[in-house]
Amino acid sequence: MEDRTLKVLVCGCGRVSEKHAKAIKTLSSEYELAGACDVNENAAKQMIANCGKAGTTAKIFDDYKKAIDELHPDVVSITLPSGLHYETAKYAMEAGANLLLEKPMAMSEDEARAIYDISKKTSRKIAMGHIYRYLPVVGLLQHDISKGVFGKVTHGSIYVRWGHGDDYYDSAAWRGTWKADGGALMNQTIHAIDLLVWLMGTEPVEAQAMIAQRLRHIEAEDLGYAILRMEDGSLAHIEGTTATSPARHSAEFSVFCEKGQITMGLVSGKAHIDIRDERGKELNSRYLTAQLKAGGIGSFKTALNPHLGIYKDLYDCIINDKEPIASAYDGYSSVDTLMGIYKSAKLGKAVELPLTEGFSSLDMTDYFV
Repeated sequence: MEDRTLKVLVCGCGRVSEKHAKAIKTLSSEYELAGACDVNENAAKQMIANCGKAGTTAKIFDDYKKAIDELHPDVVSITLPSGLHYETAKYAMEAGANLLLEKPMAMSEDEARAIYDISKKTSRKIAMGHIYRYLPVVGLLQHDISKGVFGKVTHGSIYVRWGHGDDYYDSAAWRGTWKADGGALMNQTIHAIDLLVWLMGTEPVEAQAMIAQRLRHIEAEDLGYAILRMEDGSLAHIEGTTATSPARHSAEFSVFCEKGQITMGLVSGKAHIDIRDERGKELNSRYLTAQLKAGGIGSFKTALNPHLGIYKDLYDCIINDKEPIASAYDGYSSVDTLMGIYKSAKLGKAVELPLTEGFSSLDMTDYFV
């Protein structure tokens, strides 16, 4: 395809849509906002206003099917509650649109598999909103780990302590429900699980997990732990919770290898990084310099808004027929892993991955009853 401006329809104009608007506004040469769809007209108007000149001709809709049929967008960005992802993604792809799909891809293994299969059948691109893959230096580290620069991967670890009070869950009826949202693992931690698996460079083959309700008044879990056994024999440890202070959001991942270790994370919006070789020598400067050389100073802007990186990558993939950094398969695989974690918690035993039969978040409905 020739370089051209792609038409975007944003379906769902809630909190995360602000990040989409900032990215579209910055990339106004690559994208124009053709429409904003939301049952709340004021939210759609705000989305359009946030896009600046990229939203000058955008229209407002309250029905995604009508919007897609009228606009014939190149890209549909789906920021709706997770329980609505499958039906919206299916309709959009079958109408000819590519997708930017927020996490999780769907709320069941069956629906995630179906979305992945439709993307292959229709040859539509899906860029998943797995934001951590798009942060500076992360891609360089993934490349070097995969090439053996750090030797054999022994294990990995992530924690996501993303506190939310009951006011957050009370702000929308779907939040924290098994049908539309899931709990701390499904909603807040899936980004980090996707990143850890990607960095470790191997697929999960077994999950063992426990979940709990400690502080938040929701249907799903506000605390979860899991261990993944990977195909190459390495292990991954996962902690995800919203039962911590909303005033101090923190997330961190570590990958431990034969010839070094990598730790990166965020605490109250401030990033930290610690990359070392087997002798304990710090390699931070080497990777920061390599990032600057590869992408220029502009490549560090994704640290402030990773959606900028997702939109840039998706544009390149559509124009040049490439697979996104976080692709349709990655979206399906992360849901399969999460469903395996939930199934393990429900059964109280280890579960093999990938799942051989479908499992849904709704299968957890009576877990805490």
